[in-house]
Amino acid sequence: MNSPILILRAAAVALAVLLMWANIPSAQTQAQTSQKAKSTTALPRISTSGSYLAARHASNLRDAAAAATYYQVALRGDPRNPELLNRAFTSVLQSGEIDEAARLAERLLQVDKGDRLARLVLGVKAIKQKQNGAARQQLAQSVRGPVTDLAAALLGAWTQVGPNDSKAALETIEKLGGPESYNPLKDLHAGLILDMAGQRRDALKRLESAYKSDPNALRAAQAYGGQLARLGNRDEALKVFNAYDEVLPRHPLVIEAIRDIENGRRVAPIVDSPLAGAAEALYSIGSSLGRRGEDVSIVYLQLALYLVPNHALALTSLAEIHEGMRKFELAIRAYERVPATSPISLHARIQRAINLDRLDRTEEAVADLEKLVGANPADRDSKIALGGIQRARKNFAECAVTYSKVIDGFTRKDKTDWVIYYFRGICYERSKQWPKAEVDMKTALELSPDQADVLNYLGYSWIDQGVHLEEGMRMIRRAVEQRPDDGYIVDSLGWAYFRMGNFENAVKHLEQAVELKPDDPTINDHLGDAYWRVGRQLEARFQWTHARDLKPEPEDLVKIEEKLKSGLPDDPPSSTSADTTAKPGGG
Repeated sequence: MNSPILILRAAAVALAVLLMWANIPSAQTQAQTSQKAKSTTALPRISTSGSYLAARHASNLRDAAAAATYYQVALRGDPRNPELLNRAFTSVLQSGEIDEAARLAERLLQVDKGDRLARLVLGVKAIKQKQNGAARQQLAQSVRGPVTDLAAALLGAWTQVGPNDSKAALETIEKLGGPESYNPLKDLHAGLILDMAGQRRDALKRLESAYKSDPNALRAAQAYGGQLARLGNRDEALKVFNAYDEVLPRHPLVIEAIRDIENGRRVAPIVDSPLAGAAEALYSIGSSLGRRGEDVSIVYLQLALYLVPNHALALTSLAEIHEGMRKFELAIRAYERVPATSPISLHARIQRAINLDRLDRTEEAVADLEKLVGANPADRDSKIALGGIQRARKNFAECAVTYSKVIDGFTRKDKTDWVIYYFRGICYERSKQWPKAEVDMKTALELSPDQADVLNYLGYSWIDQGVHLEEGMRMIRRAVEQRPDDGYIVDSLGWAYFRMGNFENAVKHLEQAVELKPDDPTINDHLGDAYWRVGRQLEARFQWTHARDLKPEPEDLVKIEEKLKSGLPDDPPSSTSADTTAKPGGG
């Protein structure tokens, strides 16, 4: 049993923490403050232990800016604490305050001269200040890691590029060992360096090697295709860019390159200075890490942006990582920094609107997208994004109109367009325009016959209406074969059996669906109905209660509560007379 003294102590600690948090600015407010005031005089006055707890909490929330601020406060109270120093350095770096990170890096090296990340930061700062010798000296001491060695070699090479000299830079790259995965980046940057040094034919060979290693790597395709075009081989250049567009359609940078070639304009190289080359190296590493190493990726992208603040691809990569972390406000800020002159600008504005919707600022998001649609009538991506928001917000009549505008712009039907017909079909079906929905679903399957979502939706809808029963069941089974671990599609199969009166099979598949998606109210509700029909009434009421507690849609909640009071009617409904409000999973 806990003693009264221990209980009182615990209560005191809890009260102290509560009072501390009551006086701490919110993470968002503090992040904004840290952007406006960089000096320690602007830091909040909190105890060392309190600011450490605040920093840890901010770190757990993945709020680097707030964590950086509070760790710096804690460090001010305990300046010799190596853990605080390291955490403050990392948080400041991830928040993009590179000059402050460099100051902390100097202090870190007094504790640990071999800290490779501190050396990397100081090397990058020296590159920014055009102190190439000092940069190489710092980078040479940061090479003891699987990523920092690659960064040090590429950055070091870019500090050695002269107007007509690439020898020393290439030697630095070639000295780098490491895994084979380094080779494409080594070839890419060697090619860019050779091109900048005026050795265009040699550059082409290295860029071709980088491209052949991975034809679907954007920068390799851009660099190789652009070099071909600048050397006068426009047909081969178009083949490179068109091949990329076949696999990853409509990338703005690729579309711009194709248009430049077709219109006889020069295709610009992807870097135009050693500083831009160094930023490209950091971006290359950061973007290749991506979601596999979010924190490290953010560091490299922030360093790239320190060198070239308007690097559009680094900004969008950073925004995408923030989206993956559900830090939508940070994603919005990154998208807002993409230059209006960049081909990626429209994409950034669309993604900004999508993130506004994710923050429930839907009216603002819709207004922004409608402006984009009005200003760019030929652009399909703005319309698709607008339709997606309308569909997610259940404005089905509106999203059907929006998707129709996309389809009206098709000059021909492409197999990748199946998804637009599928989405419009959902909007038609949900707005009670089934004949139009059925046509769109069939068109989607003509374009891409094995799409599980379409097979599931159309097959379920037919069974729900009591038509094409055998074909509908075959479609759903095909969908389940493709995605046996998709709870929504397995639910559709179980519910299809239910609507056809095969309650034993319905229970079997709905139990599997609940295991796959235990927190979905509709699936739990369906299982409750199946249990009731096979006489397992106690379990049915349990499932309905669980479905009710999972916050179903208001119209579904009314029906669930009625079933909890009275159960299901004695006569099982046939598939032709059943209530048709349940929708196939995944729609």
